[in-house]
Amino acid sequence: MSVDVARVGRVSVEYRELTFDDAVTVQRLSGEAFGMPDEPPPAPDPDKWPRPGMRLWGAFDGGQLAAVLYVRDYHSWYHGREVRTAGIAGVSVVAEARGRGLLSGLFDIALAAARADGHVISTLFPTAPGIYRRLGYELITGYDTVEIPTSSLASVRAPEGVSVRRATAADFDTVRELYDAWAAAQNGPLTRRGPSFPATAEDFIGAFTGVTLAEAGGRVVGYASWTRGQGYDSTATIKVGDLIAVTPDAARALWRMLGSFASVSGQIHVYTSGADIARLVLPGAPWHVVHTHDYMLSILDVPGALTAIGYPAVSARLPFSVTGAGIDGSWTLEVTDGDPKVTDGGDGGPTFTAHGLALLYAGAQSTGNLRLAGQLTGPTDHDPLWDALLGTGQPHIRDYF
Repeated sequence: MSVDVARVGRVSVEYRELTFDDAVTVQRLSGEAFGMPDEPPPAPDPDKWPRPGMRLWGAFDGGQLAAVLYVRDYHSWYHGREVRTAGIAGVSVVAEARGRGLLSGLFDIALAAARADGHVISTLFPTAPGIYRRLGYELITGYDTVEIPTSSLASVRAPEGVSVRRATAADFDTVRELYDAWAAAQNGPLTRRGPSFPATAEDFIGAFTGVTLAEAGGRVVGYASWTRGQGYDSTATIKVGDLIAVTPDAARALWRMLGSFASVSGQIHVYTSGADIARLVLPGAPWHVVHTHDYMLSILDVPGALTAIGYPAVSARLPFSVTGAGIDGSWTLEVTDGDPKVTDGGDGGPTFTAHGLALLYAGAQSTGNLRLAGQLTGPTDHDPLWDALLGTGQPHIRDYF
């Protein structure tokens, strides 16, 4: 078990990984931060705590747990490849200890362990982005709740050659493969595989009122997972977890299916991110973002992050440096027919801030915009190459953790 001791003001603070002996205190602290349920939660179960793929870290002030965070073991899709990702969640600080800088040391020990475990990037949903920017994270996109009047979908034309049907557990692998094909073309979606996604086919189907498949030519070309909710009037809302299609007609068929609820549901809520391509087949439908959770990214291991992703089949040699967030250094990225290698030393190249590199890596900003924002300085010769290598794929996420 990793333990670190630091001084915060005049007080010694102990940072360590949490065990089941801390579970009740963690539960209480999380309730203070994120809201107490009406009924007392069940006592933690030693056989289910922590959950698979999760490590918990705490800061102890005078022997009392004063701050906690969770590290979730994920993989995310970036530039066509699966990238090992430390998802930070459950960050809580006891009210009397807020503003004393406890999170800095807590993140230091947790992210050091994440690097040792092989995570090369880290992501989180911030309640206060400014806090996490100081720790090296940068805003790359948001997890949006989009509201669409159900009546506006009822007029979507029925596409020829596409049918819809309700999925069963036997379709689980097909749905996951379709999600993977869509996600590999984005920057940021979680892979929905591994220890943090232990769902079985039955769990997946049972989590929704329905999972509707769109089929064409004997193959599945889209799906929508949706929850009916209560009521049958203008206040009723259908919640759509995913609407993913690999053809425009598949998207139309799924939107049309949701529009069939117009007589009993006033609106559809779609949980999505950024410029959802499924919107492109709805040019006349109102698309109103009613809530957004910001999503932030930090690079933990520069060589590891840059060699984990896919590149176009080109060759390039790009020296560069990075400053800030504890990842200061100079390297050279060499790409040979799409195969990357990162070596130490980057004399003569530009300098990214840690925030700037995160933005470019995610496809959220170009080198030109990074320079305008002061996040990239130095020689400009290789800017078009950086954009060509990392400026592909829009930031997009579909899961909140």
